[in-house]
Amino acid sequence: MGYSYDPENIFAKILRGDIPNDTVLETEHSLAFRDLYPQAPVHVLVIPKGPYVSYDHFAQEATEAEIVDFTRAIGKVCALEGVDSHGEGCRFISNAGSHGVQEVPHLHVHVLGGRPLGRMLPPA
Repeated sequence: MGYSYDPENIFAKILRGDIPNDTVLETEHSLAFRDLYPQAPVHVLVIPKGPYVSYDHFAQEATEAEIVDFTRAIGKVCALEGVDSHGEGCRFISNAGSHGVQEVPHLHVHVLGGRPLGRMLPPA
């Protein structure tokens, strides 16, 4: 499957240092930073440093080192922000494609917490 990565997307610009961010955590393969328009008291975006469009793209083409680093970075962000499963918990959201309402074509996981978030989708 062919994925088309846009190197001018906002997250690519953040990774290049063209746009500042409020960094929460940086690792060899990942960057976590606060969302500019938080939807919860804790709203951190975790992105891989590699050019991956979506989670399925990342899962298919990233190296094992990138996958482990990204997964552990998400866990560290949860612990740092006090929203891990030892406490009240959180929600992870990663949108993909037009049906998933993905706005930035660079894989990103939203870590949301700090209050009850309600249902993810309304009952059918």
